Amino acid sequence: MNSADLGRRVGVPSTALFTDQYELTMVQAALKAGTADRRSVFEAFTRRLPEGRRYGVVAGIGRVLDAVENFHFDDEMLTFLREQNVVDGPTLAWLADYRFSGDIWGYPEGEVYFPGSPILRVEGSFAECVLLETVILSILNHDSAIAAAASRMSAAAGGRGLIEMGARRTHELSAVASARAAYIGGFNTTSDLAAGFRYNIPTVGTSAHAFTLLHDTERDAFRAQVDSLGRGTTLLVDTYDVAEAVRTAVEIAGTELGAVRIDSGDLLLVAHRVRQQLDELGATRTKIVVTSDLDEYAIASLAAAPVDAYGVGTQLVTGSGQPTCSMVYKLVARAGSADPAEPLRPVAKKSLGAKSSVGGRKWAARRLDAHGIAEAEVIGTGAVPPELADRQLLVELVRDGEVIAREPLDAARERHIAARAGLPMSAVQLSRGEPVIPTEYM
Repeated sequence: MNSADLGRRVGVPSTALFTDQYELTMVQAALKAGTADRRSVFEAFTRRLPEGRRYGVVAGIGRVLDAVENFHFDDEMLTFLREQNVVDGPTLAWLADYRFSGDIWGYPEGEVYFPGSPILRVEGSFAECVLLETVILSILNHDSAIAAAASRMSAAAGGRGLIEMGARRTHELSAVASARAAYIGGFNTTSDLAAGFRYNIPTVGTSAHAFTLLHDTERDAFRAQVDSLGRGTTLLVDTYDVAEAVRTAVEIAGTELGAVRIDSGDLLLVAHRVRQQLDELGATRTKIVVTSDLDEYAIASLAAAPVDAYGVGTQLVTGSGQPTCSMVYKLVARAGSADPAEPLRPVAKKSLGAKSSVGGRKWAARRLDAHGIAEAEVIGTGAVPPELADRQLLVELVRDGEVIAREPLDAARERHIAARAGLPMSAVQLSRGEPVIPTEYM
């Protein structure tokens, strides 16, 4: 594998303060009580899918690995914690030497998940594992929500191109993470150069309405763009009159014009009219790109339109109404000491509401029917049944504190295509429904 396939390893500052204060105060109390070194198992999972969603998409694993690797406290951070009286002196000394030294297993990126799926399993001492809770959940909840929205849009697009263009609708760093997650979920390109630089995602972009308005006439704007970017460029044709703009675009670029973009109006009607006009002008190979606050429902409504690609922004980077996956990170098993020989005992919170969880260090497998289609997500704490041995979902990600499972982003993207194809056909229906397969516990 060429190292470039993994993207550029952009310098990342310490992630140690991307956390909640109670993670550190728990460590302080556990150190004083002598329980900080107890061997422990934490799991990240969700008790339910967002309302109406039929499957979840795992995204952010690669970013979690980076975050774990960069989780350390420098002198400036330790000074801040001391000056703010967040923790005491012995805890500061412990934090100064902190490096995660445990093991992490998880669903690989691009895989689908369901309620109860042990998406990430973190094993080590209580203190070193509990510190990672907030940053892990922050990444997984955000990226998986974006990937799930992207997957629904990808299914609705039916193989047509998808452009991620939501950078201006979210935090600048969230925009980069969103582009990465969208690519895993099925998008083809991004407009965000930082995402292209960091993750090798193909980037695209030509001009906005401001460029047309800058010039004295639309013809002058089109001429300037074609002279600079070539006949294969994409011209934005809805600043003034669409029909006149299309006619001018073909006059200037000829039938080699790459594409026209429509950003307003009745997209279904306008796309049909533009396609007819392009064909009549001989520009039969000129593509049509539509934008304008699209989501998966709008994309599905354009299935009959002669559209070649969709540009999606706001609805994508906000999870199309579901900006989080409500994942949690819970202690599910622990030993009475740091001794590896001491058995783990299951632990779980008891609750009268919907916040209960299942204790024990878990495995997960997906049972298939006679046609090779998923029929259940099977989760257990004991021995794995022989018939499920080759269907296990968790893979080793970190061993003894060392990351061992980095992979190209395209591998996660391809995995998602395969995983979604292995679900019942109703998984890609946009109507509200329950998870497409049940979760069974053994």
